[in-house]
Amino acid sequence: MSTFIGIRHETKYTSERRAPLTPKHVKWLVDHQKLDIIVQSSDKRIFTEEEYIKAGAKIAKDLKKCSVIFGVKEMPESFFEPEKTYIFFSHVIKGQAYNMPMLKRMMELNCNLIDYERIVDEQNKRLIFFGRYAGMAGMINTLWAFALRLKQYGYDSKLLKIKQAHLYHSLDEARADISAIGQLIAENGIPSELMPAVVGFTGYGNVSNGAQEILGLLPVKEITPEKLLTLKARKKLPNNIIYKVIFKEEHLSKPIDPNATFDLQDYYTNPQNYKSQFEQYIPHLTILMNCMYWNARYPRIVTKDYLEKLYTKGRPKLTVIGDISCDPDGAIECTHEGTLIEDPLFVYNPFTRKPTMGHEGEGMLVMAVDILPSELPRDSSNGFGDALLHFVKPITIADYNLPFEDLDLPRAIKKALILHKGRLTPDYEYLQEFLTK
Repeated sequence: MSTFIGIRHETKYTSERRAPLTPKHVKWLVDHQKLDIIVQSSDKRIFTEEEYIKAGAKIAKDLKKCSVIFGVKEMPESFFEPEKTYIFFSHVIKGQAYNMPMLKRMMELNCNLIDYERIVDEQNKRLIFFGRYAGMAGMINTLWAFALRLKQYGYDSKLLKIKQAHLYHSLDEARADISAIGQLIAENGIPSELMPAVVGFTGYGNVSNGAQEILGLLPVKEITPEKLLTLKARKKLPNNIIYKVIFKEEHLSKPIDPNATFDLQDYYTNPQNYKSQFEQYIPHLTILMNCMYWNARYPRIVTKDYLEKLYTKGRPKLTVIGDISCDPDGAIECTHEGTLIEDPLFVYNPFTRKPTMGHEGEGMLVMAVDILPSELPRDSSNGFGDALLHFVKPITIADYNLPFEDLDLPRAIKKALILHKGRLTPDYEYLQEFLTK
């Protein structure tokens, strides 16, 4: 079998322009690792075919010559071929029902599946990710959405210069715009009616750090969740500061047992013994950035019932939610589904409990684009490929005909191998339950 490496053309979303490996990575792999690379032709990828050709790759309409294929998002069932190795974000590890047919097909064809999401170090921290760029794009989009809402409310906001992230040529261009606005805020302040302006972040990982990096281009001061509760009562607050608050697990939830204290490991192990306590902070926030991992075992942080109660008292201080994590009916319960880059915003009416696309109307404005790194395709692809680069050759030259125990793969990659010759590997045998449903 050929050992050509393939880089797949992304098809899941019309606006998906990312690549797992960029021309600069291809050039290094060709020149220094002596690998042969075929790039599937694409008329929308952010990197042109000419760039890849100059880097030493070949361009083809299909990847039939390739035994190892790198992609970004899920691949259609018709794309898979027998006994090949595929590396992409498969979104199967939670037993996602919509991807079980894809997983079954890969099993039928005796494929190998490596999932980027499960490439982790000994502390279980992800090594290859787009999360930082999701945070950056999400923060840019949320500031843009906030400015649109302020305009609707009659404020001449300095933030109106900000564009949706994908309309910038580069991250540097976006940074320049936001930095200029930061200077104006520092010099001229913000309307007194908006004070104190507070941006809250749930989570403190790569996604949250990326979002905070963008917010940090404005004049920002970090305060604790405890100080947030008394902030409004303080006298003579400066009018040229935006306050930032980071919420950790102990701020989001508390034990149901009033005599128990919060224990992080117990929270992860037994989340059913905890309930949300986040509602006390919501009335004090101007913008909420949801950057946390969530699944159905954990309490929600913003429920539909709470939003109805909040709006019964009139228009709240909280103006927009940037739901970067974007779990449908999840931590932000009113996020009914992820939105498209072309149509990124919706207003959730807490009384009718229905969303309306766009930024106008009664209710909570939500930004919930679920492929945010695609809005910064060049920057995010370069950052992702930098992390992936040194794993490419070991993945490519491994002999997958060997028993799983004898596979010569880096430890982090072996931990991410969900399928080996079409069979679930030991860490992922639990998925059989979801396959048979």
